[in-house]
Amino acid sequence: MSSPSNTVFVFNSYGMGHTENADLKIKLVKKALTLLGLTDPLPAQLCFYTDGVKLCVRGSPVLNELRALADQGVQLVLCSTCLEAFGLQDEVAIGIVSGMDHMITAMLNADRVVTL
Repeated sequence: MSSPSNTVFVFNSYGMGHTENADLKIKLVKKALTLLGLTDPLPAQLCFYTDGVKLCVRGSPVLNELRALADQGVQLVLCSTCLEAFGLQDEVAIGIVSGMDHMITAMLNADRVVTL
């Protein structure tokens, strides 16, 4: 695969979509993360804030997909304020805990920002 693109994906919910069906939301995000891992070029970063940080903590059903992306060089960035608000600072299983300033800089410098 080529080097990462300058695309940033943003995850701001626990799953994907606007539905009350929690299983469907997780199924969709699992599939999206799997397919992202097959893209060429890969995204530069995945940013997680609000409920999205819950995708990166112990017990998350998408840790394998996130690990596969991280192993390929995709940077996973988690909002420290959000983790603190949910009391999840000690539950982080993957990713870099950083501030919103890091995410804003990443989005401003990106060629494309995609919110899922």
